[in-house]
Amino acid sequence: MSYHLLNTIFHAVVSVIFLKVCKLFLDNRSSVIAALLFAVHPIHTEAVTGVVGRAELLSSIFFLAAFLSYTKSKGPDNSIVWSPIALTVFLVAVATLCKEQGITVVGICCVYEVFVAQGYTLPLLGTAAGQFLRGKSSIPFSMLQTLIKLIVLMFSTLLLVVIRVQIIQSQLPVFTRFDNPAAVSPTPTRQLTFNYLLPVNAWLLLNPSELCCDWTMGTIPLIESFLDIRNLATFAFFCFLGALGIFSLRYPGDSSKTVLMALCLMALPFIPASNLFFPVGFVVAERVLYVPSMGFCILVAHGWQKISNKSVFKKLSWICLSLVILTHSLKTLHRNWDWESEYTLFMSALKVNKNNAKLWNNVGHALENEKNFERALKYFLQATHVQPDDIGAHMNVGRTYKNLNKTREAEESYMMAKSLMPQIIPGKKYAARIAPNHLNVYINLANLIRANESRLEEADQLYRQAISMRPDFKQAYISRGELLLKMNKPLKAKEAYLKALELDRNNADLWYNLAIVYIELKEPNEALKNFNHALELNPKHKLALFNSAILMQESGEVKLRPEARKRLLHYVNEEPQDANGYFNLGMLAMDDKKDSEAEIWMKKAIKLQADFRSALFNLALLYSQTAKELKALPILEELLRYYPDHIKGLILKGDILMNQKKDILGAKKCFEKILEMDPNNVQGKHNLCVVYFEEKDLLKAEKCLVETLALAPHEEYIQRHLSIVRDKISSSGFVEQPGFPDEKTSDEETDKIPVEHEKEIKSESTPAQIIKTSDNKSHSKSNKQLAKNSDKDVPHKTTKDIKEIEKKRVAALKRLEEIERILNGE
Repeated sequence: MSYHLLNTIFHAVVSVIFLKVCKLFLDNRSSVIAALLFAVHPIHTEAVTGVVGRAELLSSIFFLAAFLSYTKSKGPDNSIVWSPIALTVFLVAVATLCKEQGITVVGICCVYEVFVAQGYTLPLLGTAAGQFLRGKSSIPFSMLQTLIKLIVLMFSTLLLVVIRVQIIQSQLPVFTRFDNPAAVSPTPTRQLTFNYLLPVNAWLLLNPSELCCDWTMGTIPLIESFLDIRNLATFAFFCFLGALGIFSLRYPGDSSKTVLMALCLMALPFIPASNLFFPVGFVVAERVLYVPSMGFCILVAHGWQKISNKSVFKKLSWICLSLVILTHSLKTLHRNWDWESEYTLFMSALKVNKNNAKLWNNVGHALENEKNFERALKYFLQATHVQPDDIGAHMNVGRTYKNLNKTREAEESYMMAKSLMPQIIPGKKYAARIAPNHLNVYINLANLIRANESRLEEADQLYRQAISMRPDFKQAYISRGELLLKMNKPLKAKEAYLKALELDRNNADLWYNLAIVYIELKEPNEALKNFNHALELNPKHKLALFNSAILMQESGEVKLRPEARKRLLHYVNEEPQDANGYFNLGMLAMDDKKDSEAEIWMKKAIKLQADFRSALFNLALLYSQTAKELKALPILEELLRYYPDHIKGLILKGDILMNQKKDILGAKKCFEKILEMDPNNVQGKHNLCVVYFEEKDLLKAEKCLVETLALAPHEEYIQRHLSIVRDKISSSGFVEQPGFPDEKTSDEETDKIPVEHEKEIKSESTPAQIIKTSDNKSHSKSNKQLAKNSDKDVPHKTTKDIKEIEKKRVAALKRLEEIERILNGE
């Protein structure tokens, strides 16, 4: 059972303080009954069990404490005791900061001071005021003291109102007609409905049998005519309330004072929720009845006291009281089970009211959170049937269709929601008040259609339309910036993000996105500044940590590497399951020639992601560079199992097989597979030529090298190797093939596998994310087989021939020794 222990403790505290308040007006037995009725009343389950009611609970504690403090402001000699008044003002301020209704305790204190503490009645006040105005008497000292106390209370109330207005920045929350339909209805519908809501709330206190967590939208139909039968309930309520008010204000005595304070506790705390001064965002809310129920319980306990004092009704009163307490307790217990989860709560509400589209939507949301999109869709569709003009319901349908990969249906639903939005009239300022979440229909629709490359301009138009309707719509600028990056318009994207930053300069995501724009603009220094700004605002911003570290690493500046390493370490602490962090730490270690450390990081990356392409290759490369080629071979096997077309992996594997394992056939298969995938791959074709050389097929090796040289005519190492083969052919007695001149040798030979960089851009409704990972950073070893030469017997030649051959062999050996030295890195 989802029952919040802390809220329960708060409710118990309120009940104990309320018992002390009751003792001011009731006898001990009636006070206990009033407190007990309050403690078990089912109307309180929303405030006690629901998180939304915690503010009401805290406000109520300070509310009652402030009233009790004020009751002690009168000294034994009727003098003013200022310390309780000062404490009252402080507690009222705290109660008001918790919830607006806390300020209404000032009105209750004023009523208590005039009609209870001073004992005035309405006729008595009228007589005293008449005599004073006619000059027949002066203001009594006791009344003067009362006026001073009331002035202090009223002045403090005014000050609290000013502070509260400043806190909300003089702006009321934006509510739509779905939250409170009567608030936007014409006269007399608005007045008739608002007045009818008073007896509805009173009925919930009297008979809390059908409780609902949400009373907005169509829960209570509007009263559009004076002939509506429900107006009789309003009339009866005001008659009953008026009768009690006249009794309590006109006649002296303890009973009238009790009724008066009960009415004050019921009416005054309810005023902020009554739509009297400003519209509220609900039709009925059970939680706002938490404090008014105190007055109701005092009134019931007082009435029970009057009835039970008559011997005729004594037993009956006890039976009725016991029955009420028992049924309320059982209802409260059952209601707690309704609050076990969102699904059970909103399903219980649908049993009470099926005309509230918001309830259907909320059940759908609960199922959506459980990834049960098929069932959620049914409830969202039902919400659109109950309230066809509910923009949010159509948006929910669209989002669910998108989750079900039904793009066409999703777009239709978003278009329906968009058609319900107020239209912009050209040449006129858009002045309608729109709930910000409804503007998300433009964002969601644009995000949906931008997946189609041919509709990017259409998506941009939607973002601009949202901005024109609400210029301070920050998310529209963010999403538009992402789209403009996708459209390769980084300058316009920069403008969008700068505009968003004008609205919110403390948003780390915006600074991060701006950094991404500067990367696209090839301004890495500015990008790094913005990454740093994002990290100043949010030191744990994961993407800023990761991408700024990669940017530092790619800059090639040695002085930035320690900071890059620090940020990557911070990143892996925040995201210990992301293999990219460990991989890039390994790349940094390789740059710093820390081979052992690099090996550890690469292994961690592979442990987290067994098919990590870059980590597998670079670990194998690391082994090959540190004379651990045999350890590299199983890593390459694993790499090629996941990525059989990994050309650089095949080259490195063939190199190791030929150099270390002496597996010429295995190496040949690797190089042949490369050429199957890429016939113009110079590296693979050259190495295949080396295989032919090792197989003693010199003519085929020469032909192969000629073809390779045609692919890369400026590569000197191919020319030199061709010369070596031709020298070998010549020294072995083959006829030298004409048509290819001898090539010059050079003093240096390098055979490189170029560094690859992959950039992955992720852009959704969240801030733009660009993750860069280095891949395959390496320098491959050149094959050494061409540097090997063996002396073999040759056919008998003349002395001249032998001398010529010997001369060529000496030259060839010299060149081969030079190549051997270069290839060995000497």
